[in-house]
Amino acid sequence: MQNKATAATAANAVARIPDGKNVLAIASGKGGVGKTWFAITLAHALSRAGEKTLLFDGDLGLANVDIQLGLMAERDLGAALANKLPLKKSITRFEDGGFDILAGRSGSGSLAALPIQKVAMLHMALMNLSKSYDKVIIDLGAGLDRVVRMLAGKASKSVVITTDEPTSIADAYAYIKVTLSDRPDADLRIVVNIAESLEKGQKTYETLANACGSFLGQRPKLAGIIRRDRRVPDAIRSQSPLLTRSPSAEAAEDIERVAKELLSSFQD
Repeated sequence: MQNKATAATAANAVARIPDGKNVLAIASGKGGVGKTWFAITLAHALSRAGEKTLLFDGDLGLANVDIQLGLMAERDLGAALANKLPLKKSITRFEDGGFDILAGRSGSGSLAALPIQKVAMLHMALMNLSKSYDKVIIDLGAGLDRVVRMLAGKASKSVVITTDEPTSIADAYAYIKVTLSDRPDADLRIVVNIAESLEKGQKTYETLANACGSFLGQRPKLAGIIRRDRRVPDAIRSQSPLLTRSPSAEAAEDIERVAKELLSSFQD
C-alpha cells in the first residue's frame, strides 16, 4: 500500500510540473557520443545568437559540465538541495560563454538516488526558473532511467545525439521509442555527431530515421550534422569552449547551424 501511495504521490507531483516551452533536453541513449560537449557548445552558440541561456547539468551523480569548462562553482545543485536554497542561488555565470550554469555534483550518490518526489520538486523549481531565460538546456544523463525520462518529459524538444556506431544508433532508437511511448506527440530532433563527412552523417541520420519510421511510425527531424574535428578534443583538454578557442573550426560552423535550426524550430 505504501509503495502504491508513494507512486501516486510522485505521479501527482509530476502532473503539476508546467511545460517548459523554451526548454531543450539533450539526450543520447548511451554515453561517449559527445552529449555534454554538445550541450555546452549549443548553450554558447545560443548565447552568441542573443538568447539568454541557462545550462542545467541534469546528469545527477555523474555531472561534468563544470569539469569540461574548468569551473569551480561556489555552489552547485547538491548544495542547493542540502541547504534548501532556491536554484537561482546556485547559478554560476560562465562569462567566457555568456551563459549561466546550474552545475551538478560529480560522484554524488545522494543526488543519483534522490527519491522521485524530490526529483519532481527539483524539476518544478527548474521549470519555474526557466521563465527567467530565453532558452534552457538540460544535459540529461545517459540511458533511460526515471530521472532522465522525468527531466525530458516537460521539455519542448528533445535533441538526440548519435554517432555512426551501431550501438549508438541502437541506443538512440531506444531512447526515441521510449520517449514516444511516454509522449506520442514529443518533438524529437536528431543530431549526428563526430561524422566523417556531411554525406556520411546524412546516411547515419537516414538509418536511424528510417528505423523510426518503419517501427515507430514517426521520423524525427534532422537538427544537424557535426563533423569530426581534431579541434574538439583539443578544446575539451584545454577546458575551453570550442567557439572561443577555435571559432573557425568545421565543428564550430556545424554547431552554429544546428543552433540556428533549433531556434527556427521554436517559431514553427
